[in-house]
Amino acid sequence: MKRQIAILGSTGSIGTQALEVINENPDLFEAYTLTANNNADLLIEQAKKFVPDSVVIANETLYEKVKDALKEYPVKVYAGCDAIAQVAESDPVDTVITAMMGYSGLYPTIRAIKRGKRIALANKETLVVAGELINSLAAEYGSEIIPVDSEHSAIFQCLAGEEYNKIDKIFLTASGGPFLRYTKAELQNVTKAAALKHPKWNMGAKITIDSATMMNKGFEMIEAKWLFGVKPDDVKVVIHPQSIIHSMVEFEDGAVKAQLGIPDMKLPIAYALSYPVRLHSDRRRLTIEDFATMSFENPDIDKFPLLGYAYDAIRCGGNKPCIMNAANEVAVAAFLQDKIKFTDIEKLVYKALEQAGHITSPSYEDYVATDAEVRKSTEENILKSISR
Repeated sequence: MKRQIAILGSTGSIGTQALEVINENPDLFEAYTLTANNNADLLIEQAKKFVPDSVVIANETLYEKVKDALKEYPVKVYAGCDAIAQVAESDPVDTVITAMMGYSGLYPTIRAIKRGKRIALANKETLVVAGELINSLAAEYGSEIIPVDSEHSAIFQCLAGEEYNKIDKIFLTASGGPFLRYTKAELQNVTKAAALKHPKWNMGAKITIDSATMMNKGFEMIEAKWLFGVKPDDVKVVIHPQSIIHSMVEFEDGAVKAQLGIPDMKLPIAYALSYPVRLHSDRRRLTIEDFATMSFENPDIDKFPLLGYAYDAIRCGGNKPCIMNAANEVAVAAFLQDKIKFTDIEKLVYKALEQAGHITSPSYEDYVATDAEVRKSTEENILKSISR
């Protein structure tokens, strides 16, 4: 039988590529439900092509537009954030691709986990904010979490068949982003256009900025801690500009396994949907010339302090990563709106980590309250900096 797929965030980079994988394998997968935040036009286009059981537009003001456009199609149309969570837990759904941006992915992921769905996790903030809670719920409800991020998919693949072997270290590779060779002084004046030009990956605006600040790699380190049960200091970030090795695992006997491939998100998406089976692909393969150009170096924490803040936050634990994520989401949005400078992002995150109250064993309600509090205080800090 075809696997019924719910894509939360079908109009984003991961969501659109997931639909391409489904389209390439119509005998294996079917798009059961699609959701979007504001991109009603693309959601309508996707619904007409794939004719899912249902679609959800989170922005309720766009409901009539979507409903009217699909009135001739056998597609149910819903609106609002709670509707996204409801379709994620629908009985026919086998797999939920959580590709929503940022903190918004946490609640529907929890709802899907509580129904025992397979989670193809592309929303890293879910584990950054509430990793301990997510792991506990997944164990309680028998929900399988398979990572979609290229790095975590690589680690997941390296660990296949290694259930009884201890991980000594995880090498989390990073391209270094567009500003790898910039000096600290040069970072003061980088433009939004420059920050959005990632050298290897085609991603959404928010994650591309996170890559430029290396906050994204901090998030991925925290995600790796929860996914693979390792300590933060056992996850080593390595700059690998060519993005050929997607990550590596070192075992206690000194053996290192790596997963390699061209930079293409369709591979980890397809693997998460078809696991444990690999699907045939006609995409380009690596060549000897690709292997010959590989290089590695350590990240510069002084130049990219957000990576260091991520290690500090997860070592402290509790709601500290939630604080960091909330401040970063607000700061990145402000940068994309030309309200602040690139280097103000790290300053705002640091201020939030210093100011917000620490809760050592937070509940879900504590995460919600922390997120709201930090967003408000960070917005206020932005207004103060603008008014100077």
